[in-house]
Amino acid sequence: MVLSTWLSASLWACATLAAPHPPPPSGPAHPLPPPPGPPAPGHYPTSPTVKVKNGTIEGVHSAEYNQDYFLGVPFAQPPVGPLRFRVPQSINTSWTAPYSAKSYPAACVGYGSDDWPYPSLSEDCLYLNVVRPSGYEHSNLPVGFWIHGGGLTQGSSIDQRYNFSAIVQRSVAIGKPIIAVSVNYRLSMWGFPVGDEVVESGNANLGFRDQRLGMHWVKENIAAFGGDPSKVTIWGESAGGLSVGMHLTAYGGRDDEIFSGAIMQSGNPINYGTFEYNKSALQTAASQLGCGNATSKLDCLRTVPFSTLNGFINSTAGAALRWSPIIDGDFIQGKTSVQLQKGAFVHVPILDGANSDEGTAFGPSGVKTSADFAKLLETARQPVTLTSTQATQVLAAYPADMKSGLVPTALPASATTPKGAMNRRSDAYYGDVTMIAPRRKTCQEWSAHSVPAYCYRFNTIPFGLPPYIGVTHFQEVAFVFDNKAGLGYGFPGVSVNPFGGNVTSYFELADTMSAAWVAFIHDGKPQEYWPVYGGKGGDGMNWVFDANVTGLGFAEKDDWRKEGIDLINSWNEEVYMR
Repeated sequence: MVLSTWLSASLWACATLAAPHPPPPSGPAHPLPPPPGPPAPGHYPTSPTVKVKNGTIEGVHSAEYNQDYFLGVPFAQPPVGPLRFRVPQSINTSWTAPYSAKSYPAACVGYGSDDWPYPSLSEDCLYLNVVRPSGYEHSNLPVGFWIHGGGLTQGSSIDQRYNFSAIVQRSVAIGKPIIAVSVNYRLSMWGFPVGDEVVESGNANLGFRDQRLGMHWVKENIAAFGGDPSKVTIWGESAGGLSVGMHLTAYGGRDDEIFSGAIMQSGNPINYGTFEYNKSALQTAASQLGCGNATSKLDCLRTVPFSTLNGFINSTAGAALRWSPIIDGDFIQGKTSVQLQKGAFVHVPILDGANSDEGTAFGPSGVKTSADFAKLLETARQPVTLTSTQATQVLAAYPADMKSGLVPTALPASATTPKGAMNRRSDAYYGDVTMIAPRRKTCQEWSAHSVPAYCYRFNTIPFGLPPYIGVTHFQEVAFVFDNKAGLGYGFPGVSVNPFGGNVTSYFELADTMSAAWVAFIHDGKPQEYWPVYGGKGGDGMNWVFDANVTGLGFAEKDDWRKEGIDLINSWNEEVYMR
C-alpha cells in the first residue's frame, strides 16, 4: 500500500504483481536517448575506465552527448540470504578484471506503476549509476546525488524520467559542469520492515541506510570519476525528498560530511504523519510465511524463498501491514519537527519547494459537503485523525469558497470538480498537510538558524493534465531534468509527455529550471534572481516557476493560505507524531 504522504510519482499509480526476475543482460538494458543536437568534438575511448577502491570499472562513452556512463556500479554487498533485512554491508571484495558497468542494473523490487516499464526487478539491486561529461576525468566537478521517489514502495534509478543526459549536457552548456549519480535502495518490506525485533536488532529504515551507504561510496570513490567529494548535493523528489530530509536529520542531525547541500522537491524532513509502527506486523507476516514460532522471526524470514516472500508482500494482507520508516532511536531518533526547532540538523544550504496543487494527488475523492469533509478529518488515518475541535478549526481555515488566501493557480474558478463539490477545499488541506506546510516550516527553520534556503512554488500545468487536477504532485520533474524529449513518459494509463503540446514557453521553463538546479549543485545557490528565503521567523520569499508569465517566474511572499498552514504547523507536537 502506498502511504498517502509519499504517493507514487505517477498520479494514477496502483499496485501490480512483481514476479522474480533475473539480473539484466550484459548489453544496454535501456538505451540512452538520441542527441538533441550535434555531438561535441573530441576523441574519447568508447569504454572509459576508472579505478575505484575495489578495482577498475569500465563504462561506455556516448558520442551523441559527449558523456561517459558508468551504469550498475555496486556500492554494497547483495542484500540476499543472511543479509536480507539487514543494514547494508560495504563491498568486501576486489576484482582483478575490469567490472563492466555498461547497462542499467535491475531495479529493487517494487509494487506499482513506476515499475511497469522496467520489468527487471531483483532483490540484488544495490547499485548506482554515474554520468559525467567527457573530458573532465581529471577535474573536481560538483556532484548531484539523486534519490528517486515512489512512496518508498516503487521506483528506481533506471526510470528514464530521471535520465541524466539532458541536465548534465545543460550543465556544460551554461559553464557549470556537474557529475550526476543515481542510487537504488530497498523498498516496501524489503527496505522498511517494522517490529520490535527490527528495532532491537538495529535493522530499521534499511532503505534510508542503503542511500546513505551510497553516499559514503561516493565520498570514497567519486574523485576517480573527476568529481569533488567535498561538493556533493543530495537531491530527491516526493519520497526522495523525504529521504533527503531524513539524511539532514539522521542520527540526531549528525554531520558525517558526506554532502554539502540538499535539494527537496515535494518532500521534507518534517512529515505530518506517523512513524509509529504496527507492533504485530512482523509477527503477522512471520505467521503467514511459516515463521510464526521461530525464536528470531527475521532469521527465519531470511530463509523464505524470494518468490514466496515477494508474493506475500504484494498481497492485500502484506500491503495492509504498512512497511514504512519508523522512529528507531538510531537513524530516526525522534520528532524531526522538534529537531529542526533546536537546530539539530545538518547545516547546509537547501533548495526546497512544492507544487501549487499538491492536494489533488493526495486528497480523497467524493467530498461533496462540509459534513463529508469534517467526517474525513475525524476518521481518516492519513495523515492523522483529528478531534472534533481540531476538525472545526480546519473547516474554518479552509472555507467552502476557498477565496481567502487561496494560492494563485490555474485551477478553475468553480469549486466543483469531478472529484466532488468540496474537493477543492479538502484538496487544499491535504496538499498543505502532506507537502506545503512542512515545506514552509522547513524553510522557516533554516532561515531561523541562519542557514541559506532557496524555496519555490511550481505553478505550470504540463501538457495532458485536465484543468481540475491543476499543478499537481511530480509535475515539475520533467522541467528540472530538462527532459524535453519526454523520456520515460507516454506509457498508457501511467503518464503523458509533459511537452507534448510543443509550447515554446514550456521548453524555455525547462531550460530555466534545469539551469537553476545545476547552479545550486555547482555553486551552493541558484542564480541571482532567486531570493534567499530570508528573515528569522515570519514569512520569507519564494520563487514561482510559471511558464505562463513574462520572465517565466516571479518572487512572492510565502504567506498565501496563511491561516490554514499556520494552524497545521502549530500542531507539529500536539497533533502530529513527526
